[in-house]
Amino acid sequence: MIFPATIAFSIGLMVLGLFLQDPAEIPMGLYHIVTMQDLLITDYVYIAGPGAALVNAGLVTIISICIIKFSGDPYNGFTIVEMGLMAGFSLFGKNVLNIWPIILGTWLYARYQREPFSKYASVSLLATSLAPLVSYMALGSIHASLPLGILVGIVIGFILPSLSAYTYKIQNGMNLYNMGFACGLFAMMVVPVLTAFGDKPDSVLYWAQGYNEKFSIVLGILCMALILLGFFATPVPPWAVWAGYRRLISTTGRAPSDYLRMFGAGPVMVNIGCNGILGVLFVLLIGGDLNGPTIGGIFTIMGFSAFGKHPFNIIPVMAGVSLGAYGMHYSPNYPSLQLAGLFGTTLAPIAGHFGWPFGILAGFIHSALVLQTGGPVAGLNLYNNGFSGGLIAIVLYPTITAIWKHRRPTLRDEDYYDLFEDSAPIDTSFWRTSRKESTPHSTHEMHSPALRDGPNSRMKDDEPEESEIP
Repeated sequence: MIFPATIAFSIGLMVLGLFLQDPAEIPMGLYHIVTMQDLLITDYVYIAGPGAALVNAGLVTIISICIIKFSGDPYNGFTIVEMGLMAGFSLFGKNVLNIWPIILGTWLYARYQREPFSKYASVSLLATSLAPLVSYMALGSIHASLPLGILVGIVIGFILPSLSAYTYKIQNGMNLYNMGFACGLFAMMVVPVLTAFGDKPDSVLYWAQGYNEKFSIVLGILCMALILLGFFATPVPPWAVWAGYRRLISTTGRAPSDYLRMFGAGPVMVNIGCNGILGVLFVLLIGGDLNGPTIGGIFTIMGFSAFGKHPFNIIPVMAGVSLGAYGMHYSPNYPSLQLAGLFGTTLAPIAGHFGWPFGILAGFIHSALVLQTGGPVAGLNLYNNGFSGGLIAIVLYPTITAIWKHRRPTLRDEDYYDLFEDSAPIDTSFWRTSRKESTPHSTHEMHSPALRDGPNSRMKDDEPEESEIP
């Protein structure tokens, strides 16, 4: 049902756009979107209107799910992540034109490796984090030309599959936005090269205000509908959905945690709806603005609700970001800190794995670090919070593991592409919801990378985990 549901969601976005803006203005709004440089933070709602922004989001989401379907990439929880990311970032940075060169580059990488594109289709969509670099080299650079923008996009798509596979391992599943970290490293090399040749890309701020009432109503209806569908529109009874959801929120969220395969559609839809409501409430409570970037953050949280995020591990990080804002004498509704509170939930596994105090610590550090990491990448990396989160994960994971848990930190050895290659349900019937440590059900174990973080994942790093299949 993922394909038709995504198509319906995309069409819904576009229809909503027609209601929120005069349809006659939307073509010109789309023209403004595809001709912008798209450096962070470029709010499409501000520059083109809410209707054009939502139409762009719907079109990009349809393109994305069609790439997944027709490439043969299997559907799983990460497919929902990708749709959330593509829909969300299509409100501020990705458009129907600047994503294609990067996708083409990844397709060429698959051909070069003599492997099916289905293995890299998901990576190609994630790599569009650097879509602003394509737009900048095509439209904004002093050397700007359309062929140069296309060439840069192809290079990005060709390089990032191998780079992201490497960076995934060193973050130990503690940063959910692995591609954001990989793209940040790449952008940190590109920006000095551009500067050496006389180019000076720099961050911008186009930020819409005044849409809180409209967008909160729409998002509230969407989230409540998802919760009700989760309970009453799946083949399992509501009590079983609730039991599954209770088990879901007892997990750490450490990547990879494919909730769709682990718990089924009902609990995942409930989780998506609950997390979406939390995201909206966060923005409203801090006096923030519901616009393209913040709705993009909420869509991202909702997408990752199928792959690692739940209320118990995102609230501590949000609280830490808010505390950090006051510590730095900023208001929490400062635009970059609004986004830090939403996208900073990339560090949710730290709260889930080590406990809520460490989640608050991670959010506190993130609130300061993310304001500085935007400079070296000059607004070219849309997943800047993923870049900051990766740095924090690399520092906090070994430090907390060695000092707090008295264990030797180890690097995970799973292949990044294991995230995308399986769609079979995972049998979790023997799992307990308790976080107590216990021995596995059998001495003969088959390690599955998709099961690293079951309800028993607080066990010490060098001990067997109950979430492994006996």
